[in-house]
Amino acid sequence: MSDVTLHRRLLVTGGAGFIGSAVCRALVREGREVLNLDALTYAANLSSLAEIAGAGNYRFAHGDIRDAALVHRVFDEFRPDGVLHLAAESHVDRSISGPSAFIETNVVGTQVLLEAARRYWEGLSGGDKQRFRFLHVSTDEVFGSLGTEGAFDECTPYAPRSPYAASKAASDHLVGAWGHTYGLPVLISNCSNNYGPYQFPEKFIPLMIVKALTGAPLPVYGDGGHVRDWLFVDDHVGALTSVLDGGRIGETYAVGGRSERRNVDVAQSIIDLVVRSAASAPRSDIHFVADRPGHDRRYAINCSKIENELGWRAAQSFESGLERTVRWYIERRDWWMPILESKYAGERLGERGSA
Repeated sequence: MSDVTLHRRLLVTGGAGFIGSAVCRALVREGREVLNLDALTYAANLSSLAEIAGAGNYRFAHGDIRDAALVHRVFDEFRPDGVLHLAAESHVDRSISGPSAFIETNVVGTQVLLEAARRYWEGLSGGDKQRFRFLHVSTDEVFGSLGTEGAFDECTPYAPRSPYAASKAASDHLVGAWGHTYGLPVLISNCSNNYGPYQFPEKFIPLMIVKALTGAPLPVYGDGGHVRDWLFVDDHVGALTSVLDGGRIGETYAVGGRSERRNVDVAQSIIDLVVRSAASAPRSDIHFVADRPGHDRRYAINCSKIENELGWRAAQSFESGLERTVRWYIERRDWWMPILESKYAGERLGERGSA
């Protein structure tokens, strides 16, 4: 197992999003100092951070990672010993109908952040310079689509097939280039599909849960046979802190839940859990809809490297994680109902040629 250096002052970008807010909550509970930099775009939600908002070791900065002056100022004033870069446009369907925002945030924003981190790091000395790490959090979608066998790992060639995946692939390459060219101590993680509490309901699992709770049909693309490897968000957070504190500089770590499931089976499991857990909910049915353009057939992650090198393991099975997630959405209508009323009403996104 690699040597571990506990990073105490962490800049988290995109910390008001789904994974980012889970990262912030966990780091603050651990007693680390956290500065959350977030532009508060549509999928961000400060209520996801309510439990830590008043903590002495947490602060929030409203800002865009494309704003170079702001980002440089954040580094100079907060003086982090690590960066967890999660800020990104992340919904494939939205990237199909509006790719420009994905290039601006995921590519340009990452470049701005890297330059600010490089200038800051080059001004450090001694142990401060040696300790600094920049962890870029990415996705398995950069690898394209798998057949019925095999799994992605750290050596899989890049083959992005959606504007979202292409923008994340570009940002991965930028991070690697800043490491090789300038010596910036970077790390990259590529994770499988996340799920859990506080996830914006345009994503597959929370959308299915919300539809089931309201008795609406559950829309499943194509024949429902598309396969994803599901990772409970708190397990992902544990992986990220393991990589940040113990990962080898310049390395990539693939993170997965070893929980491959067909979309149609996930939808059916959600229906069954909602019926069992929320007696008042009318029973929903699965409704197959036209497939989205370029829909990758299967993802799977071989996470042996992070397991063997860093000792990380996913604690939740898919069954236990999904049950926890469904119960959370049943109990926290106060969190997701305002989203449906003001930001996203559950409509289909990403159809070819949509505005």
